[in-house]
Amino acid sequence: MAGRGEGPDFVEALARGLDILECFNAERPWLTLTEVATATGLARPTARRLLLTLEELGFIRSTGSQFTLTPRVLRLGMAFVSSLGLWDLARPHLERLVAATGESSSMSQLDGSDIVYVARVAVPKLIGVQVQIGTRYPAAYTALGKVLLAALDPTHLQNVLAEPSRSGLPPYPPRDTESFAAELRAIRARGWSLADEELALGVRSVAVPVRDGTGHVRAAMNVTAHAAETSIETLTSDYLPLLLRTTADISADWALQQSRPCVELRRDQLDASAAG
Repeated sequence: MAGRGEGPDFVEALARGLDILECFNAERPWLTLTEVATATGLARPTARRLLLTLEELGFIRSTGSQFTLTPRVLRLGMAFVSSLGLWDLARPHLERLVAATGESSSMSQLDGSDIVYVARVAVPKLIGVQVQIGTRYPAAYTALGKVLLAALDPTHLQNVLAEPSRSGLPPYPPRDTESFAAELRAIRARGWSLADEELALGVRSVAVPVRDGTGHVRAAMNVTAHAAETSIETLTSDYLPLLLRTTADISADWALQQSRPCVELRRDQLDASAAG
């Protein structure tokens, strides 16, 4: 994984540390030093020093010969989500949508060729994928991802699809270039996408874009259901209109948030305000 940097200011040690954090996942929550070194392509002494440094910083803990992540890692992802204000802004809308549909709903953004979940409200149903904030999946096989890919210009899209997935999942069969391009054009024209058991058996979802105050697609939002319980017709006829209304409300709130002036108060002003 290491050794990708080309810029003069690229810090290889930092990149290697992040590589180590990314090699842990739901299927491999505990790893030995040898497994970490193999997964990251690092020499064992280097991997050991980085693991011990991350342990001292509180991002990793060890038991015997194995290492695992700690909850402190969540700060990295939540700092990004909080900086956008997405979770606080979207949560009440997601909750109302889930109450209306009885199905789970999530919001994601594009990161390379993957989607990363940044907000989610789930219902207790057993489906074929496990999702939490920070989970990533290959974008081309999800309704959320296809909405986000459809918003890209052709050159950017080509570059994104050429990037390898960092989801940690086994490789999916490659998409046929022409048919997938046609599908994305159709998604762009109609404003929503559907994924019918493409990511995993039993998982069916519909997704639409979420736009910021300038009209740019910044995220995608979905309704996910179990294929055995919810038909495509129910998704597109009953749930899609609710989803479109919800994302319109979120986009309006986002635009309002962006339009508010940001005023930085001096320390003396804050102290005076608190005293008053």
